Amino acid sequence: MDTRIQFRIDEETKRLAQLMAESQGRTLSDACRELTEGLAEEQRKSMTHDLWLTEQINAAFDKFDSGKSIFIEHDKAKAQMEARKNKIRNRDKP
Repeated sequence: MDTRIQFRIDEETKRLAQLMAESQGRTLSDACRELTEGLAEEQRKSMTHDLWLTEQINAAFDKFDSGKSIFIEHDKAKAQMEARKNKIRNRDKP
């Protein structure tokens, strides 16, 4: 079911927005609809990412609580990360 969104803007803003939309071969309603759909899509992505992140955090805590976590000293972790970065940077080099 479609719904209607209404808002108020001054006449000059409406006129300029209509001119811009028309220059792009669309109506002001089309432009507003596309903006709204884009905002909704960004929100969907954000919610999906938030859900994924929550799942990752919960999995990490579950692993910790079960005693299956492995802890690495800071210097060793830093060296491993640097090695990974170098491998990625150099993967296309002969």
